[in-house]
Amino acid sequence: MSGLCSGSNRVADSCAAVPTRLGAVSLQLHLAAPAELDVGTLYRILQLRVDVFVVEQRCPYRELDGRDLDPGTRWLWASDAGAVLATLRILRAEDGTARIGRVATARQARASGIASDLMRRALVFLDSEASAARSGGGRPAGIEVLLDAQTPLTAWYQRFGFEPAGPEFVEDGISHLPMRRPGQLSRQP
Repeated sequence: MSGLCSGSNRVADSCAAVPTRLGAVSLQLHLAAPAELDVGTLYRILQLRVDVFVVEQRCPYRELDGRDLDPGTRWLWASDAGAVLATLRILRAEDGTARIGRVATARQARASGIASDLMRRALVFLDSEASAARSGGGRPAGIEVLLDAQTPLTAWYQRFGFEPAGPEFVEDGISHLPMRRPGQLSRQP
């Protein structure tokens, strides 16, 4: 498991006490491949996703979709004292694009800036991978990132350089808009 705040990963800034509407918290950001997740952390991440998507949003669907354990999948989450406050999942496609999904924030952590910090870190991570690929003779451009935004959150995703990429659609009774961020170096909103 790689703590993005541990100093061992160049993607991260220091994550000591972060002022939020929750008060000062000792926020830790983490990045891990599926095989690196310990059982307790995996449980807390999945519990948050089910609490938000299945219970709160009343969407009875198969939350465990088979993609969580793909070798190219990366999990990013924010925690304080072991409690998972926000999470997202990064998937890889064969065409070189990345897909961010399962973006969930605990009710008590919403509007605190934690989800924004998590999204920025995900994009910095993806851009650093693209930069490393360029220096190693890989693809010349950054990684294109795709996501399906719940329509009310479209403006929030636009802050990170995402733009609409198709018509609105309804999934599990919730309106979504496909969005993409072209391959580039991340912008800091």
